[in-house]
Amino acid sequence: MPENKKTLFELLGGDSAIDAAVDSFYGKVLKDKRLAHFFDGIDDEKMRAHQKAFMTYAFGGTEEYSGKSLRESHAHLVAEMGLNDTHFNAVAEHLRETLRELDVASDLISEVMAIIEGTRDCILNR
Repeated sequence: MPENKKTLFELLGGDSAIDAAVDSFYGKVLKDKRLAHFFDGIDDEKMRAHQKAFMTYAFGGTEEYSGKSLRESHAHLVAEMGLNDTHFNAVAEHLRETLRELDVASDLISEVMAIIEGTRDCILNR
């Protein structure tokens, strides 16, 4: 990557922006009756830290990611709890709404959402 080309991670505002987005985003997801049950018994701090690490990686903030694959980390939710496209769409909408509330530029939101859409089949184990 050319030195003058910023990553999406940098354009979004770096660590502090990802932290703010994840915290706001999970607040919405955990209040959503369609989604909250997927998080029962989950360590909230660990989940947020994991999501922040993943987003940092996915948006170009680091080249290393040591967490489980999306497929592996969501397989039990698909098999045992029926995670499906409706749930994925709801999560994506909460993320889009969060980015809008944080005054992220629409072109950057589109870029984020394209990356998220690219994870759909892995998350839904297809």
